Amino acid sequence: MRLRLLVVGLGIGLTIPLADVVRADTYPSKPIRIVAGEAGGSTDFMSRLVAPGLAASMGQPVIVQNRGGNGLPQSLVANASPDGYTLLLNGSPVWLLPFLQDKVAYDPIRDFFVITLTSSSPNVLVVHPSMPATSVKDLIALAKAKPGQLNYSSSPAGSTPHLAAELFKSMAGIKMLWVPYKSASPALVALLGGEVQLMFATPLSAAPHVKTSRLRALAVTSPEPTALAPGLPTVASAGLPGYETRSMQAIWAPAKTPSAISRRLNEEIVRVLNQPEMKRKVFEFGSEVVTCSPAEALSIIKADMARMGKVIRDTGAHE
Repeated sequence: MRLRLLVVGLGIGLTIPLADVVRADTYPSKPIRIVAGEAGGSTDFMSRLVAPGLAASMGQPVIVQNRGGNGLPQSLVANASPDGYTLLLNGSPVWLLPFLQDKVAYDPIRDFFVITLTSSSPNVLVVHPSMPATSVKDLIALAKAKPGQLNYSSSPAGSTPHLAAELFKSMAGIKMLWVPYKSASPALVALLGGEVQLMFATPLSAAPHVKTSRLRALAVTSPEPTALAPGLPTVASAGLPGYETRSMQAIWAPAKTPSAISRRLNEEIVRVLNQPEMKRKVFEFGSEVVTCSPAEALSIIKADMARMGKVIRDTGAHE
C-alpha cells in the first residue's frame, strides 16, 4: 500500500501522497534536462534563454539537449521518468503532429503534463501592393468576387502560415490557390515579386517590407493586438469574427510527474520568463512571453487542437 501523509489544519484534513512530499523536499538533487528541437531553431533559442535563470533558482545545472527529427523530442520526453528531471520545450507541433501524421508515438494529452506556455507569436496578413484590398473586409470581398483567382504562398503543409491561411479561407467562405514553398523565405520572395498576392508572414519578416511599402499589412492573427505589429487590428476585429491563430511554445513534463514538483516548476519558470530582460530578448526574437497555470495552458492547447485539427482534416494536410 502506498503511504500517505495526513495534514490537518483549520479543521480540514488533506491527504497528500508521501512520495510527493519526499520528492518535493529533495528536488532537484541533480541536473535538469530541457529537450529542445534542432540547434539554432526557435525552441533551442527559448530553451537557452530559460535554462540559466532556472538553474539559478533551482540550484542545479539545467542542460539543453537538442534532438531534431519528426516527433523525436516529444517521444523522448513522453517516455522519460516522471521525476521532474526531463522537460520538453516545444511548440504547436507537439499537439498538431498527431493530426498531420499516422502512427505518432505519443499522445499530447495522455503522455504529457503541460507546465506553462512560454511564448506566442502571431502571423501578419500581408498583400502585394498591387492588390486593391486595403482591409480584411476588402480582401474577403475581392476573393468572393474572384473565386480561385487569388494565390497565397506559405511554407510546407501543416506549418503555422499554411494553416493560418486555410483557417482564413474556411471561416471567410472563400477559395484561394495555395502555392507551397520549402520554407518561409522563398514564400516571402514570391510575394515580393508579385508571383502570389498574399501570405501570412511572421512579424519580423514582414516589418521591413511593410515599412518600405513593398508589402501592405492588413491585420494580425492573434486574438488581441500586439506590439509585434503595432497599429494593426486583429483579423477577428477587422472582418472575420472568431478568427485566431498563432505560433505558441510551452514546457512539458512527462505525465504523472508529482504535483508538488510540477507546481514548483511552474512557479520558477513563470518567474524566470517574466523578468524584463527575458521579455526584451523574446520580443527581439519576434515573440512575446506568455505564462499561465497548467490548467490554463491545457485549455488553450485543447482549443487549438479542436480548431486547427478540423482545418487539417478539411484541407487534406494529413500525410
